[in-house]
Amino acid sequence: MNRRSFGLVGLLAAASIALAACGGTGTTGAGTDSGTDTSLSQVKDAGEIVFATEGTYKPFSFHEGGAGDLTGYDVEVATAVAAKLGVKAKFEETQFDSIFAGLESKRFDAIANQVTVNPTRQEKYELSTPYTVSRGVVVTKEDNTDISSIADLKGKTTAQSLTSNWYTLAIDSGANVEAVEGWAQSVTLLKDDRVDAIVNDKLTVVDYLKTNPGSGLKISATTEESSDSSFAFRKGAKALNDAVNTALADLAADGTLTTLSEKYFDEDFSK
Repeated sequence: MNRRSFGLVGLLAAASIALAACGGTGTTGAGTDSGTDTSLSQVKDAGEIVFATEGTYKPFSFHEGGAGDLTGYDVEVATAVAAKLGVKAKFEETQFDSIFAGLESKRFDAIANQVTVNPTRQEKYELSTPYTVSRGVVVTKEDNTDISSIADLKGKTTAQSLTSNWYTLAIDSGANVEAVEGWAQSVTLLKDDRVDAIVNDKLTVVDYLKTNPGSGLKISATTEESSDSSFAFRKGAKALNDAVNTALADLAADGTLTTLSEKYFDEDFSK
């Protein structure tokens, strides 16, 4: 599994423009065209907030048993947020490569799909307070004794996606990088002894180790850097974003976020 750390920014931007030009039935808007932010009031009037999510991204957004009810960490957090807002959560399943274009064309109000915070997205969208915080880790084979810190990556070979922030960290640490398309491919290379390590976010690794006991892999080191995920809203939807941030603060204070994180990951990744 590869968390959606970095999107196809240029492609999405072009798709967004095209969709916006075509218009859309939409749900709510930020109201920026009229100079008034009606994002929260329209959600309140509708009695629901519409979240886009993949529905195929376990354990964040998936169907129980393959064909059961939509569930997952992101889905449950979004549902809890909606309840704090006094509305119902509605989910529209959308492929990730078109999810931002759909947001901009007003097909839904927000994205609940592990949207990683980065400067490009901060400039283009309103992003909530992170509800997932995952530090980077170095993964090696269990019998590896050469790597126990980030510094030990110098001169070693790691498997990384070239669009990942973990690629940058590996390069900055002096590693040689073998390019991969995603987490599954990097694991294969590591198990085949074609690379020495993988740098990725802890949440991905913990989930993999949990669902693949006896994998022969281990976490050898933890980084100071983290990968933070938030809800995404259209630019200008500040009222809705602020209300969601208040809801997330309440859910953090009453322990709901910790409970949901431990339910899915056996560890608190909410802060």
